[in-house]
Amino acid sequence: MPDANTAKIAALNDHARQTFGEYRVIVTQAVAQLGKCDVDHILNEVRNYNDLTPINDPFLEHDFGSIQLGENTIFWKIDYYDIDLHMHSPDPSDPTVTARILTIMLAEEY
Repeated sequence: MPDANTAKIAALNDHARQTFGEYRVIVTQAVAQLGKCDVDHILNEVRNYNDLTPINDPFLEHDFGSIQLGENTIFWKIDYYDIDLHMHSPDPSDPTVTARILTIMLAEEY
């Protein structure tokens, strides 16, 4: 059972992943080269991802997932930086001091 701080981080990560709103989303060049149709499918899969398990989410922050597209395994990962993007966020549960970056990559790029 996550504590209140971890639950808040998970909720912020879910919102970032599901909306791509005011968050930065990076699609690696290798994923982009799969083509627009595949990238659109991948983005939709990431938005709707709900296969969070103790194996892929051991810290209960909802910050990582893996999807399959044909023979390609795609990872998505959320990282927390300070607002200036100079270092790790001092408090990932506080959106006023945290910039979330969602990276979507081929598994072999991880």
